[in-house]
Amino acid sequence: MVQWTAEEKQLITGLWGKVNVAECGGEALARLLIVYPWTQRFFASFGNLSSPTAVLGNPKVQAHGKKVLTSFGDAVKNLDSIKNTFSQLSELHCDKLHVDPENFRLLGDILIIVLAAHFGKDFTPDCQAAWTKLVRVVAHALARKYH
Repeated sequence: MVQWTAEEKQLITGLWGKVNVAECGGEALARLLIVYPWTQRFFASFGNLSSPTAVLGNPKVQAHGKKVLTSFGDAVKNLDSIKNTFSQLSELHCDKLHVDPENFRLLGDILIIVLAAHFGKDFTPDCQAAWTKLVRVVAHALARKYH
């Protein structure tokens, strides 16, 4: 089990309270699809993903990004039981969607970039360290059901 310091918990929950889930989630997923275009194969039903402009303007990308980041909020609310929180999502992504678990790490890295861009000076090195730890723990929890 991951141990969180009181400072890490405060940095994570404090920033989370300021996050615009729709905006940051949509941007994070769009960046994933643009920077790592091979991830687009999981989103064939989303329609036009042919260019960065198309990806950024795609309402299905924005909606799913919001859904992903809303789910990420469950980790923030359940810092001491992240593996259990993401157990069903891990099963879904492994058994039904067959998502490469490396993609969870990539999305986590992109989320850090998005948060840094949105929060500037408020995203201090200590805050970045806490959030990096969190995205790693979430990525590990999502990859847990893989064989």
